[in-house]
Amino acid sequence: MNPAFSVIFLTTLIGAAQGLFLTLFAAELAGWAGRGGIGLGFFALGGSIALLLTAAGLAASFAHLGRPERAWRAAAMWRTSWLSREVIVLPLFMAGVFFWTLGHFSGAYATAALGTVTALLALVLFVCTAMIYASIRFLQEWASAYTLANYTLLGLASGSVLASALAGFRAPALVPPIAQAALALTASALLSRSLSLARNARLVPRSTVQSAIGVRHPVIRQRAMGFMGGSFNTREFFHGLAPGALRQLKWWFLAAAFALPAALVALVLWAGFGATTDQWLLALAFAVQYVGLLIERWFFFAQARHPQNLYYQAVA
Repeated sequence: MNPAFSVIFLTTLIGAAQGLFLTLFAAELAGWAGRGGIGLGFFALGGSIALLLTAAGLAASFAHLGRPERAWRAAAMWRTSWLSREVIVLPLFMAGVFFWTLGHFSGAYATAALGTVTALLALVLFVCTAMIYASIRFLQEWASAYTLANYTLLGLASGSVLASALAGFRAPALVPPIAQAALALTASALLSRSLSLARNARLVPRSTVQSAIGVRHPVIRQRAMGFMGGSFNTREFFHGLAPGALRQLKWWFLAAAFALPAALVALVLWAGFGATTDQWLLALAFAVQYVGLLIERWFFFAQARHPQNLYYQAVA
């Protein structure tokens, strides 16, 4: 597939926002609000950032629409479409984060009920976003439980790393528990993504040139694609990179999304948070990880081999 950057920004930004909110809410449930010098302002600031990330992702998604003014119609097929369900759940999640954040700005500690509903919406949103792709059965690379696991774990990992960076500047007492959670979630995301890469490497395409044209001869070569120039098929369903370049991208995102941020967070924990530079190391960990997630999401879309490329990829 040829990835659309609007969808890449949408999924990575809202995933980080969901992970950030869930991390903050978990810290609140653990009783950190009002303890260790951690006021409600920290949670209000974190909720505001989660809301901004979600809004930025939503704004990016409009670049993928041919007629943005008709975007509201996407919710009409909620009975059968995971995309429609995502369109419905996303603004509900944003509303939940908004009122949860507003409650902290106003100094209200009793936000557990609202936070619980919003946390459930965040989890449902992970499912809706992932199932948009996992439900497409003819794209074997996507049609797997790993898609749901990866979207959820990557969102939780990036959100918790961002929360640890935020805690480094505004709530130092929270850095150790959140950073430890971020390490565990990043390691879990790495395991899940590695297993999905191993699975996809073993896939055998269900469609071949022989099955497509109904000729079982073992040697069939395509001599022309039927176009004198490019077309929608050659632009939208194939990324244009050579297999070697795609393999290089895999190692880049494994390093940037997992290894480097985990090393930075582990370094802060090992040294004992306290130095001024530790705050910026945590911020750097999130920045590096987000770049890695952009590469990972591009790779996720590009790795999917659309059956129509039997006709167009080799000569595109």
